[in-house]
Amino acid sequence: MAIIFVITFFSCEGNYKNVKQLSLKDNAPLAIGKEINLKYTDSGKVITNLIAPVLHDYSNFDFPYQEFPEGVEVRFWNEKKEKSTVTSNYAIRYDNTGIVDLRDNVVLVTHDSLVLRADQLYWDQKNKWVFTNKPYQIEFKDGSYNDGAWFDSSQDFTTFLSRKNAGVQLIDTKKEEENAQENI
Repeated sequence: MAIIFVITFFSCEGNYKNVKQLSLKDNAPLAIGKEINLKYTDSGKVITNLIAPVLHDYSNFDFPYQEFPEGVEVRFWNEKKEKSTVTSNYAIRYDNTGIVDLRDNVVLVTHDSLVLRADQLYWDQKNKWVFTNKPYQIEFKDGSYNDGAWFDSSQDFTTFLSRKNAGVQLIDTKKEEENAQENI
């Protein structure tokens, strides 16, 4: 009798994960969170704050991800405590790749007043890179702007590659004249 009990106990234990999976509906999230306010800290300082009305956690899938079907707002602070913000009406983050896919009315506002608008924006967290293959517009604090078909950029926008651009660039002619005089 004891042997039967032990065999039954261990066979049930081994199947616990399978039973747990069976109790979920097909394609259902493992968990649903509401009114999410997640803060990521480093050395006691908040460096990222994610705010979302709803989070669906699909970490039970073979390719795990988190979905934000009602949108997301993410606030970032750099080493100088300067804040940048990105919002979108929909977002999804893939655990295995660290790619964040922001969609529908994506607006990124950097600490130095650069405003980027796009239909879709990808953020590669591991490589610190942002990109899109959709039309976008960037507005600079001096009033100049750039419309483009797609771009690849470092997340701090120090390296920026764009295709099919049209826009208005404002040039300070006084600075141009001073630079020309210095080069003579």
